[in-house]
Amino acid sequence: MYFIAFHTPCQGVVDVVSGSASPSSPPPIYDAAMDTLDESIDAARSLIDGAQAITVLTGAGISTDSGIPDFRGPNGLWTKDPAAERASNINFYVGDPAVRRANWAQRAKGSLWANVDPNAGHQALVELERREKLHTLITQNVDELHQRAGSSPDRVIEIHGTTRKVACLECDYRDDMETVLDRVRAGEADPPCPNCGGILKSATISFGQSLIAEDLQRAERAAVECDLFLAVGTSLAVFPINETIKVAHQTGSKVIILNGEATVFDPIADVVLHAGISETLPRIVRAVA
Repeated sequence: MYFIAFHTPCQGVVDVVSGSASPSSPPPIYDAAMDTLDESIDAARSLIDGAQAITVLTGAGISTDSGIPDFRGPNGLWTKDPAAERASNINFYVGDPAVRRANWAQRAKGSLWANVDPNAGHQALVELERREKLHTLITQNVDELHQRAGSSPDRVIEIHGTTRKVACLECDYRDDMETVLDRVRAGEADPPCPNCGGILKSATISFGQSLIAEDLQRAERAAVECDLFLAVGTSLAVFPINETIKVAHQTGSKVIILNGEATVFDPIADVVLHAGISETLPRIVRAVA
């Protein structure tokens, strides 16, 4: 066991990992100030073409082109509405009915990006599966856009859960989000669980909640078993899921990082691209010429 053995799962813990082993030569890196994008894409394509089992880790960056904002950026959800951040903390959510009522009201009126569609980046990963190269798709996102794009649900690990489902905090009740939102629109400001009367929330992992151990174990296995690890649209700063890239590297996998900004794991990658995801990812997986 690589990272499960020493970690008590807890969403919201941010740990920038340093001190990873560096490759013998610097990876080919593209960013906006350089003219090497085509060369970097060719290098990434070559690695993908030669791979047989690719594990992908995606973060918020792959969904921004679908109209989903990040959380802490200049136009982020929490930047514009600090009260929304309280709803992401399980202690505030459970302890303050006003926080729950505000959160349900936002969801009911579609303020939390309910009507968004997959973009070219999501579709590119479907192509990777069609080519029979995808081992596992680990996502930090809760939007289900990978599945809506056509990725097989059994290949996707939603490490932080999904906002398109609802779950009870007291029993095993689980249903589609729209089922509960219909109750909110009908006048229930804070709808209780229909089975036990407990508190309902989106089936996401909030700050203060433990990650699901089985999902972490699946992610670790995917990192160990792959021969190529592809990180897309993630800062690779959230522990423990950022450990998967280090595990893959340490067990001999090649590594590609595609992100809008530098990450602390860039030095261990074989190819790094600081470029737009919707434009670049389809080219890397040969979904477009």
